[in-house]
Order: sequence, then structure tokens, then C-alpha cells
Amino acid sequence: MTTILISGAGIAGLTLAHWLRRHGMAPTLVERSPSPRDGGYKVDIRGAALDVVERMGLLDDVRAHSTDIGRGTIVDAAGRSVASMDGDTFGGRDHDDVELRRGDLTQLLRGAAAGVECRWGDSVVALAEAGDGVEVVFARGDTRRFDYVIGADGVHSATRTLVFDEPDAFHDLGYRVAVVAVPNDLGLDREEVTYVAPGRTALVYSTAQSTKATAMFLFADDRPIPADPKRLVREVYADQGWELPRLLGHVERADEVYLDALAQVHLARWSVGRVGLVGDAAYCASTASGQGTSMAIVGGYVLAGELATGGGLAGYERAMREFARRNQALASPNLSRMVLGSVRQVRTALTMLSVLGRLPGRDRLAALAIRPIHRAANAIELRDYASEVAR
Repeated sequence: MTTILISGAGIAGLTLAHWLRRHGMAPTLVERSPSPRDGGYKVDIRGAALDVVERMGLLDDVRAHSTDIGRGTIVDAAGRSVASMDGDTFGGRDHDDVELRRGDLTQLLRGAAAGVECRWGDSVVALAEAGDGVEVVFARGDTRRFDYVIGADGVHSATRTLVFDEPDAFHDLGYRVAVVAVPNDLGLDREEVTYVAPGRTALVYSTAQSTKATAMFLFADDRPIPADPKRLVREVYADQGWELPRLLGHVERADEVYLDALAQVHLARWSVGRVGLVGDAAYCASTASGQGTSMAIVGGYVLAGELATGGGLAGYERAMREFARRNQALASPNLSRMVLGSVRQVRTALTMLSVLGRLPGRDRLAALAIRPIHRAANAIELRDYASEVAR
């Protein structure tokens, strides 16, 4: 039986583990975190990824965990509503897409991968080709051999660093994103409120799955990620209006603040010998694309299918390359709308949004705006690998 080590028990790794086992292979997961992490920020599942989730038998469960956000509003510095629209339009979704919390999705995927060995609180520290396999040295000190090793360990992939000689693969887009759980002081009921200022955006949302709210800060900055994320967020948003003073107080008191660079990964190849990469480790598109979760799900499905049907790592890359390219291309235009560079751009955008909100054809115009996302989300034809394996 083909043995495969997957480094990373996130969305890509868990999807891959499910399909590998379903195709008759023997996956093992290794995850640096000592235990699963639930909750977290919201993510979207669109296009081809919905087909994968349905083939996993998880679509009804995924829909049951929807954030159910019904309204999105943009406010100015005084807190006045400038524009408001339904939650799907606000989030760039059509009505088949699903938005849910990342932790809820990973919990469902862990259920789909139940029974797969997972080494929690461990990591890979060395890899070496050994004939028709790979010798793996773990942080705990033991060594095991696998037929393949797959890095599903995110944008800062240790697997990529260990094996791939492409030091320029990580492309910092010049923006930072911070996320923190906060009290629902605004009394939001499954809704999202966004504040826009030059070079920085802040938003707060509540979901159907939590009594608390989540605050997200997205801003232009290319400095290295500091050891103290709270200090950087305070510095960037210190002079802003709306509810920012209150939100910064919550940031200061929070147990944990997630802060990272918005970045993409561009590699000349996604595999070296019997070591491959999947998800953000291979082709991160960044949060700005809105497609990172869907790409991880589709990538895990395609990689497992190609390994099971003889296409191997090369076949997986051929099947996924154009899909990844098209989804990565979404990030730059999306960022230009998400973070505005000047006072004039902010004023113009708020005026246009205010006018758009009163137009009779606003829903049609909004649908045109999000069409590129959905074209990219469906830019791959999924093979029915399960039927091919069964034959």
C-alpha cells in the first residue's frame, strides 16, 4: 500500500488525507500544533471546491455551518452608513457559495479524515530521497520512510524551505492583515461593517456560529512581522475614527492576535522527486484573492486523484497550474478595492458606493463586479477519480 506523509493538518492536508485513504492509500498527517484549533476567521467555498465538498458527502454539513451573514455595510469616520447591501454581494458570493468559519470547516474535514494517523505537536526536520521513497526525520527524534511526502504546511512552508531551491518563491504583496476575536459591542446580528481610510481598512462581523464578533485589520505595510502584533495595529490605526478606539482597546486586551503578511507563492515546479506541495505551500493566492480555501480543497482532491490513477505529482501540477494562475491573478485587483491609497480615492469610492446603493440595477451591477471571481473559481474540470480507481 502506498504510504504518504502529509505535513500540515489544515484544509489542504485534511482534504488530501481523506481522498488518499478513500483511494486505497495510507496517509499519515503530522502537525506542528499540539491540538486542533477551532473557530477563526471566515472563509469561502466556491465553484469547483463545492463539487469536491459534495463528493466528500460534506455539503449539507458545510451549509449548516454557514456564517449566515445577511448584510454588509460601509461606514465613514463618523460612523454614518455610506452603503449597504446583502451579505452575498458584499462578500463576492453567488447564492450557491458557502461562507463559514475556518475552524468549523477544519473540524468537518477532520471528521472526514477520521482514522488517519496524525502526529500532533510534531514536525519534519529533515528529508532525504531513499531509493523509491523518502526518509523523514521528525522533531521527536524518530525516522520513518514513506513513498511520498507532501507539504501542506501553508504559505511559510517548512517543507518548501527544506527541499525546494527557490528562495524567491515567497512574494510579499506589501500589505498586512490582523485578525482578533472581540466582544460584540456593536450588537451585530449576522452582519459585517467596514470602515475605509487611506492605506487601511477595518471591519467587524458577527456570524450565526458565535456570540462574539471578529475584527479584521487590513493595511498597506511592508515591514517585517513584529514580535508584538498589538503594537503595530495600534500604531497604524491610532488616529482613526468610527469605532477604532474601542476596537484597539479590545486588541490590547486580547489573548491572541493573528498578524501576517499578505503574500503569494510562485514556484517553477511544485515537486522535487517524491516530495510535493499542495495548497498555500505551492500556490498561495493570499487572502485578497478570496480563493485560498477553495484552491486548497481542489488541490487536495486533484493531488490524491492523480497519485491514485498514475498521473503522479507531474499530472497533479499539469491539472492545477492554470487554475492556480487564474485565482492568484484575482489578488491585485481585489486589493486595489480593499485598501485605498489616498484621501481622494476614499472619497471617490464612498461617493460611488452611495450612488450605487440607490440605483435600481445595483444587483446586476454588483453581479458583474464579482463575475471574475466565479470564472476563476470554476476554471478547472474535475475528473471523477473515485470512479476511475474503482474500475
